[in-house]
Amino acid sequence: MPRYLINRFAQMFMVLGVMSFIIYGLIGLMPGDPVDLMISADPNLTTEDADRLYRLYGLDQPITSRYVNWLQAVMSGDLGFSRLHGKPVLDAMAPALLNTAKLLGLSFLLSIVIGLFAGVWASSRPYSGTDYAINLAAFAGISIPSFWLALLLIIFFSVILGVLPAGGIGDIHSGGGWWGSAKYLVLPVTSLTIASVGSHTRYMRAAMIEVLRQDYIRTARAKGLSRSQTLFRHALRNAMIPVVTIVALDFGFLFSGALITETVFAYPGMGKLIFDSIMGNDFNLALATLLFATALTLIGNLAADVAYAALDPRIRLRGERS
Repeated sequence: MPRYLINRFAQMFMVLGVMSFIIYGLIGLMPGDPVDLMISADPNLTTEDADRLYRLYGLDQPITSRYVNWLQAVMSGDLGFSRLHGKPVLDAMAPALLNTAKLLGLSFLLSIVIGLFAGVWASSRPYSGTDYAINLAAFAGISIPSFWLALLLIIFFSVILGVLPAGGIGDIHSGGGWWGSAKYLVLPVTSLTIASVGSHTRYMRAAMIEVLRQDYIRTARAKGLSRSQTLFRHALRNAMIPVVTIVALDFGFLFSGALITETVFAYPGMGKLIFDSIMGNDFNLALATLLFATALTLIGNLAADVAYAALDPRIRLRGERS
């Protein structure tokens, strides 16, 4: 296991290095730059001032030289300065990262729990009314665009009923207690959960139906095991192996989906931070946040591989001894 983890982490750093170059190049090719924005904001800036700012920010150098300078700074622990927020990149990311961790953690946990149990329940009664109802709900959740669902939730719960805030974030210390802070999470968490729970349910149902056809399941039933023992002690663990891959990939999807959801609900998380940094040409902040999203996806894939070995002892990770 340690040798395997070392190899995977080395591969992850290689992928992050390649992605950093690609992202840096794409952002560098975007129209406009921080100096252009400064010039448009202050018409009194002269050409000499603009040239001095270009030299100060290193924008007069080729993009490859700028990337090398940026990479050397990152290797020394300096992610740069955020122009939009007027503070170091790490200081700008910290509160948004905490907010997204709350949002993604709750929605990811709910989507897995609801999706897995709904999939198991549907697979235990295939082609019944319950199965059709669960499938219909799953297809509806998959088909609804996340931004449209978010708008519907705002219209119904905030505009019509007026029971939940339409956006923003609450503070537990502002006097409203835990509910004063939690109520701002209800609609974003609901939107993200509905958007992802359908796929988890469908994959869990398909995997369970396939496993329930195996010979060892019939043997377990012939031994007199109850339905719940057969489902949860024998079938579920084997059915989880293909589902783990989907869950790990959906973790990265949730992060990208949070960009839309956080923008609609004006939730100050990582998704909205990425959007604002790109639209505002905040190069350092955009690079750091996009690379963080890449690293999150790679970590999800690594967690899925480790989960394979935990679910099925027959699976050996490369580098382990038999």
